[in-house]
Amino acid sequence: MAPRANWKGFLRLSLVTCPIALFPATSESDKISFNQINKKTGHRIRYLKVDADTGEEVSNEDIIKGYQVDKDRYLEVTKDELENIALESTRTIEIDEFVPRTEIDDLYLVRPYYIVPDGKAGHDAYAVIRETIRSLDQVAIGRVVLSHQPRTRHRLRSPRQRAYGHAAALPI
Repeated sequence: MAPRANWKGFLRLSLVTCPIALFPATSESDKISFNQINKKTGHRIRYLKVDADTGEEVSNEDIIKGYQVDKDRYLEVTKDELENIALESTRTIEIDEFVPRTEIDDLYLVRPYYIVPDGKAGHDAYAVIRETIRSLDQVAIGRVVLSHQPRTRHRLRSPRQRAYGHAAALPI
């Protein structure tokens, strides 16, 4: 099966912008996962949502989001409030700065992606950006919002030049 882009948008360096796609550099499709089963019956174990104090099962319509402010004290957060704080996505990776590769600890590179031009129109602009980064012998650090969920503004690092594109990683 051909790989599918996880995200499509634009890469911008100063006045140069090009359409790009992010492809996962790793795959979990070969990952083996196990289910828990009841040894006596052979049936799969099911997890229920239960009230921590009463032990009673709680239906989905009775579950809300809350932020813990103290032990056993929560602040309710509504769907509207979450939408109001959601980051707006411009679908653009903005390159902010360049740093030597040695200044980025591999500890922060946890989700690698390949950045490639998206379509024929982006190849020339992408080549300009790629060659600029290559000539500096540094890595680009940029920002991107991958979804509208809170906490999804990422500092995207482009740590390694590859034959066709750049490998990029999102920090923890």
